[in-house]
Amino acid sequence: MTTDIPEQRSIISGIGISRIGRRTGIPGLELTLESARSAIADAGLEPADIDGIATMGDTPWRATAGALGIEPRYTGGGFDTGGLLSPVMAACFAVAQGRARHVLVYRTVQMMGGSIVPADEPKPRAAHQEPAEAPSDAPSDAASEGLGAMANVMGDMGPLLAAHAYSAANWLAMHCRRHMHLYGTTKEQLGWLAINSRRNAARNPRAVYRDPMTMDDYLGARMISSPFGLLDCDVPVDGSIAFVVSTDDATADAPHRPLHVEAVGGSPGRGGWVDRPDYPKMASVDAAAEMWSRTDLRPADVDIAQLYDGFTFLTFAWLEALGLCEEGGAGPFVEGAARIALDGELPLNTYGGQLSAGRMHGYWVLHEACLQLRGEAGERQVARQPEVAVVANGGGPIAGCMLLHR
Repeated sequence: MTTDIPEQRSIISGIGISRIGRRTGIPGLELTLESARSAIADAGLEPADIDGIATMGDTPWRATAGALGIEPRYTGGGFDTGGLLSPVMAACFAVAQGRARHVLVYRTVQMMGGSIVPADEPKPRAAHQEPAEAPSDAPSDAASEGLGAMANVMGDMGPLLAAHAYSAANWLAMHCRRHMHLYGTTKEQLGWLAINSRRNAARNPRAVYRDPMTMDDYLGARMISSPFGLLDCDVPVDGSIAFVVSTDDATADAPHRPLHVEAVGGSPGRGGWVDRPDYPKMASVDAAAEMWSRTDLRPADVDIAQLYDGFTFLTFAWLEALGLCEEGGAGPFVEGAARIALDGELPLNTYGGQLSAGRMHGYWVLHEACLQLRGEAGERQVARQPEVAVVANGGGPIAGCMLLHR
């Protein structure tokens, strides 16, 4: 173990997940409380034991803390160099520095925008969605703050929008096209990732899409932004996932095997979406480099990988950035889906990924890594008990990754 690495003094002691579905209409606070209570109980704790709370502002921490009766002495989260994993990383540092002993971290998402206020009050919508009935609705203050922080990272948004590239699907399609040109990556290779994810999702009762997928299904899906078709894109859902991050001296009290945080990495987003000199590489390269600099473990030590797949190509980018395959080699690595299968050399996105299970903004990758390392993933458990897992979140100028071990 590398010395003087703060996150190595933290563990993930509890995990929780709410109901997951599409257009459920379930209020965000209700989903948040489901996952939070589950994570706290999973850690063998009571809400009164929680002395820290961190989130991205989906359901504001005050609403969650008030509903659970938590009086935190540490509050954190927001959007930082770890991207969407920033609240988890902040919690690791908080417990390592003695600012808290047990920090509740959660992420709650809803397809139709936030539902964090009482049912008889107007419900704020997510800023990226068109208003359904009330054009005057605005994002919550917390959501606006998060969007502002993200905009600071995405410094080249103006030129992209001026060129009528309005969506991450457009921006990442350009990355993918460049990768295809440089390395011969094919549409069919992207398809093998989607097929593998659907195959794993069939073993996950919470996954929203579980029906078998063939290559013909994949290639026949309607085009979204070439080369991405519909099945290259993640699936919006409603749901919440929570964790309890604890100080490492709490291992004796945890009813489940505590999972140690070995290293984390993030990126300040240099180059934005398209201005990196090494384009089509992304912030994932910088995040991975930082993570590997904080540990003596190497890519060859990784037993399972749970990698962000907002679009298929993002997983390819992470495989290469993390050194799990050679530069430009992600396509051949996943081709045929044998290497990345549950019984392959590097089981990948074993819960079905965001492509089939649902878009939980990367928090499901961490939840699944914990289940696999604990040996509690049920029908989709990797038979060769994994000891080391890597999780990664984000793409473009937004990236964070973590290394966990049993």
